[in-house]
Amino acid sequence: MAKPKVTIDQVMAAVEADDCLGFCLECGEEASPVEPDARRYPCESCGKPRVYGAQELLLMMAL
Repeated sequence: MAKPKVTIDQVMAAVEADDCLGFCLECGEEASPVEPDARRYPCESCGKPRVYGAQELLLMMAL
């Protein structure tokens, strides 16, 4: 079973909405509220420390 992916479209929509949204890179779930520069926050769905804020993800995707 393939891991769910967080897409650039999801991240861009979250950044534009400016609603403190983040995403788990492990399970793909949205997390809220998280700081825009959140890194390695624990996911409420899977428990893994893989939640990143939308703005932080945008920077990571740009590299």
